[in-house]
Amino acid sequence: MESVTPIAPAKTIDHEKVLALHRSVSGVIRGKDEAIQLAIVTLLAGGHLLLEDVPGVGKTTLAHALARSFNCTFQRIQFTSDLLPSDIIGVSVYTQATQEFSFKPGPLFANVILADEINRTTPKTQSSLLEAMNEGQVTVENRTYVLPRPFMVLATQNPIEHHGTYPLPESQLDRFMMRITIGYPGMESEKEILLRQTQDGPVAGVKPVLSSEEILLLQQKVRTVKVDESLLEYALRIVERTRQHEHLVLGVSPRGSLALYHSAQALAFVEGRDYVLPDDLKRLTGPVFAHRLVVNSKFASTLKKIEQSEMILDEILDSVEVPL
Repeated sequence: MESVTPIAPAKTIDHEKVLALHRSVSGVIRGKDEAIQLAIVTLLAGGHLLLEDVPGVGKTTLAHALARSFNCTFQRIQFTSDLLPSDIIGVSVYTQATQEFSFKPGPLFANVILADEINRTTPKTQSSLLEAMNEGQVTVENRTYVLPRPFMVLATQNPIEHHGTYPLPESQLDRFMMRITIGYPGMESEKEILLRQTQDGPVAGVKPVLSSEEILLLQQKVRTVKVDESLLEYALRIVERTRQHEHLVLGVSPRGSLALYHSAQALAFVEGRDYVLPDDLKRLTGPVFAHRLVVNSKFASTLKKIEQSEMILDEILDSVEVPL
């Protein structure tokens, strides 16, 4: 079965809430504690998550289970080539009675958005998410509308199906705090999945274990987790190496540095600590940085782009001294 890092024993009421959230999602997604934990870390860090994997391994199910595990509004948007920005954001409609235009919010106005197969829509429609993901608001006809909080985009894409797809540009990828894969389940886990199937499906039985207000409070507490200055310098040395590496034409942006900082705080919080360890930064470097890097075409190999990025990050981690 898959080797996973277990969550530490409960130490506080807040940590007990995190464990309850993890148990709720893991009741649906079997044998994938690592992916579940990173999804929860992204949520508590206030980020967005890109799920990239082969079809049928549970990307959409994970997003559904996480959204159903706390009391929030949820919208699934199936991205297709004919989807328009107004189909996501909303549209102004003329009302005859008042003789005025009124804004009708689209599905983007929810706490958790599942952007299913996000790379199947055009760049114009993809760009409609940029302001929402970065600033938690949208602007329509010179008016700004604040999105509900908490706000999280979980996007899925298939890495091997390229027909009829539009690869996400770097500006879009940079707005995802993490990119993770789920992978095939082990035999025992898959056996559990088969035995637990019901007429309504496993996600239908998920009940909220937290409220939206509790999630917001946990997000605030995550930001109080202590990060030693030596660890900040360690993280920045890793970032600087990505900007100077001869095999890369695009390194990690300051947004990426912030993503690593906040996700490390969230990981420590999820594991019941009020301080970040060097191992937190090392563990998160791949999920947070790999999708942000662009490999120089001169050094391209038969490996996938993301695999090349991960190999370069491993090389950088081996070369940067870890603070004691």
